[in-house]
Amino acid sequence: MNKAPGNKHADLHVHTNYSDGMYSPAQVVETAISLDLDIIAITDHDSVEGVGPAIEAADGTELEVIPGIELSAAAGSKEIHLLGYFINWEDPVLLEKLEKMKTNREKRINEMVSLLREKGMDISDEVITEMSCEGTIGRLHLAQAMVISGLVKNTNEAFLRYIGSGGPCFVGHRRLEFYDAIKIIKKAGGVPVLAHPGSSGVDEFIPEFISAGLRGIEVHHTKHSASENERYMQLVRENSLIATGGSDCHGLKKGQVLMGKVRVEDAIVEELRAESEKIRSK
Repeated sequence: MNKAPGNKHADLHVHTNYSDGMYSPAQVVETAISLDLDIIAITDHDSVEGVGPAIEAADGTELEVIPGIELSAAAGSKEIHLLGYFINWEDPVLLEKLEKMKTNREKRINEMVSLLREKGMDISDEVITEMSCEGTIGRLHLAQAMVISGLVKNTNEAFLRYIGSGGPCFVGHRRLEFYDAIKIIKKAGGVPVLAHPGSSGVDEFIPEFISAGLRGIEVHHTKHSASENERYMQLVRENSLIATGGSDCHGLKKGQVLMGKVRVEDAIVEELRAESEKIRSK
């Protein structure tokens, strides 16, 4: 049964196994429908490979799938994540840039594996490949491979003792500058939104992000406190931005299925849609 506008709800931050989520796009769609969500955005890290399969899985249902992405970028010495909504996920220029980023990610993981092996930690390429058989590879995949190989008890230990920032086997990676990431999103017709600023610690840079073309802030997030929600909502009002929200669901990889824990009204989706159309018209 179709719901009237104003009665629909969206989760605008969902990952699949094409980045570091546990669920396939079809499982994401199935879960969203079971939770009575009307709209979801697929926002995999530096990848759009899960968008098509999710749209296909939702075909014939009442669930709308918004094509999105979560780009990793740098602001000074800090890492930030930029969400892009209503992107043209088949744009050749975007795909070319993402392929380069994917290659850099693979090189980084290989370097960390070499450091682990130097410490006598026997980790096979096959296990790592199995953990990241779809889309982009990241440190979480490596941590999971370490658990399966019996090298650590859990992924937290892997990060704390070995591959976390400052760890003996940590390798940094070249990140896009935030203004380049914003430009990439907009050139693909998408709306750039700052993801979970409360956990990124980049409030000082937000004026620069806005000057570079940022059009929204993820105000509502599972890790945001009430005071953080209020602070970022005030920034949205002061700068005529769009206040988005999402659960940042990774399936069970964060201990529970977060999908639907954060829901925003469909009016927000329509704001994003209209902003995307404006960006494309320019």
